[in-house]
Amino acid sequence: MQYRTLGDSGLVVSDLALGTMVFDEGSARSASADESMAMVHAFLDAGGTHIDTANVYGGGRSERVVGRAISGRRDEVVLATKVRFAMGDGPNDAGLSRRHVLASVDASLARLDTDWIDLLYMHAWDPLTPIDESLRAFDDLVTAGKVRYIGVSNFAAWQLMKALGLSDGAGWARFVAAQYQYSLLTRDIEWEIAELCRAEGVGIVPWSPLAGGWLAGKYERGARPGEGRVATQPDRDEESWVKRNTDHTWAVVAAVARVAAEAGVTPSQVALAWLLARPAVESVIIGVRTMEQLEDDLGASDLELDDELLGLLDAASSVPAPYPQRFLESYAARTL
Repeated sequence: MQYRTLGDSGLVVSDLALGTMVFDEGSARSASADESMAMVHAFLDAGGTHIDTANVYGGGRSERVVGRAISGRRDEVVLATKVRFAMGDGPNDAGLSRRHVLASVDASLARLDTDWIDLLYMHAWDPLTPIDESLRAFDDLVTAGKVRYIGVSNFAAWQLMKALGLSDGAGWARFVAAQYQYSLLTRDIEWEIAELCRAEGVGIVPWSPLAGGWLAGKYERGARPGEGRVATQPDRDEESWVKRNTDHTWAVVAAVARVAAEAGVTPSQVALAWLLARPAVESVIIGVRTMEQLEDDLGASDLELDDELLGLLDAASSVPAPYPQRFLESYAARTL
């Protein structure tokens, strides 16, 4: 396992993070509580330190499983969780208001059976709550010692920059990590958010690095799967068969398979290693469901693809630049 500091902070994390969204979820795609605990132990035994969960995963069951699994090993873990989505039916049981944030963190601490959270994320922007209210609540949690560092997820670029500017101006705790969907099949954040994070010292922590299994070599063209994550995804979701079954997807999948064959590794390891080589990426979340998947993904930490293979993957997965990026590339470049 390799290790990196998270953004401009001094927090050291393993370059692979164990994602726990399906732990004890109670769905067709979930891992049982016992299987989940075994994977946490295997991850820690392999040198992993970064574990990522959220209060909303499984309605709190994921946090409970993680809390039990790290009992007696809490000091080995950089523990991340999140707040934003509904944890009840009341009007104040969702969002990033001071009331919901503070109550949610206390509930997460109880479920995780710990005195502190290493990294607390805003899981998504809340259009009903002024962002300065949310940031002040997060800063108070850091001051109180309940939270060590803070992060952001699924914000638009302007929202992220506004939050950073407010934190800097007020002297509040600042985001050190940003979770975004990022993979060879979803490179949208490269146009603005990735550069913003690099410039502002915010480490990127990609989620869905295998695009729901598409990059793991699990699917064949013309054969819609009957089980697994893609089989359970609603057609409207980005990683569904309806959305992903395109010529571009299959070209990327073929490129990953070619690189895997040349490097003598698995497609999953190739997709993860490509992400680990991207600028500003610090720790990649592996959302495993089985021990076999975990063992496979762990091999990516020590895999370094050469420039030729990385270039092949870049070319296969690239998409046309949007405006204004294509305008800037064509008309506004300057060199000395």
